[in-house]
Amino acid sequence: MHSEPPISWPIRNKFMEHVPGLVVVAILTAAAFALHGFIGFSPMIIAIIAGVGLNSMIGAQPALAAGISLAGKSLLRVAVALLGLQLTLRDISDIGLSGLLVAALAVVLTYLFTLFVGRTLKVDTRLTHLIAAGTSICGASAVAATNTVVKARDEDVSYAVGCVTLFGTIAMVCFPIVNEWLLLGPRLYGIWTGASVHEVAQVVGAAFQGGAEAGHFGVVTKLTRVLMLAPVIVVLGNLMTSAAPGRTRAQANVPAFVIAFIVLAVANSIDLIPGPVSQPLVAITPVLLTAALGALGLGTSFRALRAEGTRPLLLALAAALFISATTFLLVRLIM
Repeated sequence: MHSEPPISWPIRNKFMEHVPGLVVVAILTAAAFALHGFIGFSPMIIAIIAGVGLNSMIGAQPALAAGISLAGKSLLRVAVALLGLQLTLRDISDIGLSGLLVAALAVVLTYLFTLFVGRTLKVDTRLTHLIAAGTSICGASAVAATNTVVKARDEDVSYAVGCVTLFGTIAMVCFPIVNEWLLLGPRLYGIWTGASVHEVAQVVGAAFQGGAEAGHFGVVTKLTRVLMLAPVIVVLGNLMTSAAPGRTRAQANVPAFVIAFIVLAVANSIDLIPGPVSQPLVAITPVLLTAALGALGLGTSFRALRAEGTRPLLLALAAALFISATTFLLVRLIM
């Protein structure tokens, strides 16, 4: 008889302690995609709402904690890295330098404006950063990715995701209606939408209302904003690290998933990754993001969420109005 090496038992035990939480996250993710087919909302949003609801019903379960934590952190980093496969640097040429400038200014100005208003409204700094990232870059994905360096509470993440989802959805509905009065052409309307609306899916919903050309420019402009997720996280990570006691700015490292994001975007731009490899990875990315946000919801207490009050909601509203108005002016002045 051959006995198993002693080291196998600790490894097996470590693996098994993650299984219950991962199973719950997997069920939640599957349910979110199933409901998405019926009600049309983003599965990421459904997952985080369902996670908060489940937490409210059963409370925090120690047996699930390890798996939920793994899904909310490690899976999230993998998913953000894989977002690089949806980007190509060639796409930026379609909107030109002026379109790139509009997208870059939209991110920088909105982020800084949100930080200023957040400080004025006395909103928690970490929650302010999450709302700023979600509004200025790419909605729920940016909120979750930014939290890897901000390290806010799960309640803050859930609140920020709820805010950017709400106002991004309102923008998706309102932009086509407003454009009937503004009378922007397809190119300008697409760039305005792509530079303003929060989620990629919301941009698609709003921009294609102006026709196929507007939809194309909207998606390209939006993906240009998504590219800025990497530098924002790097800068923010350095600022957060240098502000910590006993740490210096030089000690801050670029997160591995940010490096992977950039590498994959560059590799995708030069056709280094074959379609049979990239396509399944692109397809699984929203699944991983949904699982990660569902896990964050499972770690969120509704009571703590309610305790956040309305000031962060007002902050998100101000940020949404600012990015919409500012990018419209930039489009008219620069394009």
